[in-house]
Amino acid sequence: MANNQINHANAISKVKIVVVGDSGVGKSSFVYLASHGEPLMKSPWTIGCSIEVKLHEFSEGTPSQKTYFIEFWDVGGNNSHKNARHVFLNPVHGIVLVHDLTNRKSQQNLHRWLSEVLLREGGGPSSRTPIVDGFDAEQFGGFSQVYGLRKIPVFVAGTKLDQLSEYKSSGRLSISPIARQCGADEIFVNCLDKKSLAPGSSNAVKLSRFFDKVIERQMCSSRGEPPGYSYMERENPTFRRKQSSSVYYMPS
Repeated sequence: MANNQINHANAISKVKIVVVGDSGVGKSSFVYLASHGEPLMKSPWTIGCSIEVKLHEFSEGTPSQKTYFIEFWDVGGNNSHKNARHVFLNPVHGIVLVHDLTNRKSQQNLHRWLSEVLLREGGGPSSRTPIVDGFDAEQFGGFSQVYGLRKIPVFVAGTKLDQLSEYKSSGRLSISPIARQCGADEIFVNCLDKKSLAPGSSNAVKLSRFFDKVIERQMCSSRGEPPGYSYMERENPTFRRKQSSSVYYMPS
């Protein structure tokens, strides 16, 4: 029985999601809540990287339903470990950007964190290999156009909602600029309250939808299809898209 369980576990596919953001924003607390459905009451500082795993049902309720392991790679945000972080960022199937809602600087720094993941820092500028062709961290204004070339799914989470006076007074929050630039979903959570990611809640649905996007992109990559293929391209082999073009053609 034990061997059957081990073989079953080995047969389950997995995807890797890196979780990045400034030190102290609550990455580990968010990851633990997302993985276990319970709050992490004492969150230690992450040195290097911590990994949590959860099971996710891809395309749940459809004929394509399949169980996947979601690996959260919670990367420590301390700048003293910056030169070693690149070992945790390759490969990457999805990115979660975490900021502290009570610390506006942590939200602004998400641009830097995203560029670090996309550039896969390898010890210095001369050894950087872009994940996104032509990506230039110095020209971040054109990020949304460049980012669209590869479409690595991005998700944004704002933590410490319970400490935000702005939310307590109005009950409303604006989506962060980086979420708009990436076309990403963003959620606002209190990581000490399991209701923040309760099954069936708006936040949980958005997170589940993000997992599906990550898995779908990985499936396309494993089949050799460019990320971002439309349903027509995936399902009808007679249709292909010319490179760098939105024009469809049928091969002769």
